[in-house]
Amino acid sequence: MTWLILAAVGTGFGLGFFLSDGMIQNLDQISTIALAILLLGIGIDLGSNRKIWETLKKMGLKIFLLPLAVGGGSIIATGLCAILIGLPINEGTAVGAGFGWYSLSGILLAKLHSAELGATAFLTNVFRELLAVLTMPFIAKHLGYVTTIAPGGATSMDTTLPIISKLTNPNTALLAFVTGAVLSALVPILVPLLIQF
Repeated sequence: MTWLILAAVGTGFGLGFFLSDGMIQNLDQISTIALAILLLGIGIDLGSNRKIWETLKKMGLKIFLLPLAVGGGSIIATGLCAILIGLPINEGTAVGAGFGWYSLSGILLAKLHSAELGATAFLTNVFRELLAVLTMPFIAKHLGYVTTIAPGGATSMDTTLPIISKLTNPNTALLAFVTGAVLSALVPILVPLLIQF
């Protein structure tokens, strides 16, 4: 899976040099349609598996521990990284609170703070998603299925969900969706809150 992902990214990178501007303008729409089809398939798979919903009911509120752990870990880690590189802690934690949702966190921080911090948030969260995609096969194989959810953060409900679903099982895919949904809901709350401190 890792080699397939790397090959796809590399091929896309190579094609980017040869495609016309008109073709590239349609790329966003094509990507959105392809992602929607993948998510539809995953949704059908999850909806048809009755055992998943029984497991979800048994877990109850404990299901929210995973997104809280992933979110807390992201914020603490970026706070520590901010200290190491000499960035104010509030800026580092606000960037980390993007949880991989690069478009929203970048725009929020550009408006609330500065264009430079917005660009930092954008690039940091793009790299988070890219590293998640590249490391998930290794993580699933060597560290366990549930741990594949953490690297993607908020993207585990959409762009990285197909990879998680392919590498793990339906229960983990459902946990990934819930985790991504909770983290996505927290981004517009935590990013503005943390940048103020």
